[in-house]
Amino acid sequence: MKIEDYEFGKVKINGKKYEDDLIIIDGTIYPKWWRKEGHNLHLEDLTEIFSRKPDTLIVGTGFYGRMKVSEEIEKELEQIGCKLIVKKTKDAAKIFNEISDDKTIALAIHLTC
Repeated sequence: MKIEDYEFGKVKINGKKYEDDLIIIDGTIYPKWWRKEGHNLHLEDLTEIFSRKPDTLIVGTGFYGRMKVSEEIEKELEQIGCKLIVKKTKDAAKIFNEISDDKTIALAIHLTC
């Protein structure tokens, strides 16, 4: 699975365009990802990811990087042995493409701000 293109508010994955935030876990896309508090990421926003215990979670914080990841998430990921990578969405997509074939990867991306 590869992210073919990303621009503000839009992402193209395997030929299909998405205009809502999304999560990818083990090659499955979960579109229309909604969070408790738009620009602040909380544990309950990632329940599906935590239940799957990926090796790595890549968080795309938006075009301008406005979404913030709580310390609570960082601590929880550390406890389950999951590496956390937090980048602006364009950079997160690039990293996902580079490492997605290597391990169990989860990606959570905010497409706007």
